[in-house]
Amino acid sequence: MRTVLVTGTSSGIGLETAVELARRGWSVAATMRNLDKRGALEQAAARAAADERLTIERLDVTDPPAMRAYAAALLARTGGRLDAVVHNAGVAVGAAFEDLPEAQLRLVMETNFFGVLELTRLLLPAFRAQRRGRIAVVSSNSAYAGEPANSIYCASKWAVEGWAESIAYELAPFGIDVLLIEPGPYRTEIWNSSPRIRPQGTAYGAMLDVLEKAVDEHVARDARDPREVAVVIAQALEAERPRFRYPVSPQARVGHFLRGKLPSTWLRWGISRLLGLHRVRL
Repeated sequence: MRTVLVTGTSSGIGLETAVELARRGWSVAATMRNLDKRGALEQAAARAAADERLTIERLDVTDPPAMRAYAAALLARTGGRLDAVVHNAGVAVGAAFEDLPEAQLRLVMETNFFGVLELTRLLLPAFRAQRRGRIAVVSSNSAYAGEPANSIYCASKWAVEGWAESIAYELAPFGIDVLLIEPGPYRTEIWNSSPRIRPQGTAYGAMLDVLEKAVDEHVARDARDPREVAVVIAQALEAERPRFRYPVSPQARVGHFLRGKLPSTWLRWGISRLLGLHRVRL
């Protein structure tokens, strides 16, 4: 039975991925930071008749000592064998950069970037020893271009993609594949759980008024079923020769196609008009 570790499985893409892989016969270590939120995953796994192949455990990817202990325990339990890891845990925060508290900035980078790096480092000896393994990172179409009031989330995804492109060279001789999953907008809890920071009297108030309305309308209109992403992740993990990048959703595929083809000033012009920001005067 193939084994996989999936992070951030309490809802959304992580939950759907854990269930989809268990349904396909994988032995899934489904992790989340807060086990009080395990109910949705348990119910989804039971409905899919996949609960016997899924173990729910606590893992906080911002806590390096806890990650070391968890990785050691997981590999001891599997006899040192692990076929794949899916790095899905992620957080976001909406704010103009000047208004962004340092604690929130660091939380996004610790979760979306440094947590991925540290957990991968802990698992690499097992992957190298068996001379195979797949490291799937759930990135975002936010890695394609900058976004207003989303600078630190974009930065975390750009950073993890640059890291992934680099380590792919190092790991290929060991038979280890690195995969980037790049979803567009999907109906996940990140839209509801991410704080929107707007200090009283912020200089960016008029811009945020327009932006928040545009983002909410975009999500309501365009966000898709996260199970689509889970199916793509499962197919990538099971492919004989996986691709490096998997843009998921029509919007992500368009962004992937245009990536690097347009000057940044053109992109900012187009995005500003799409969001209505060209009418803002501060």
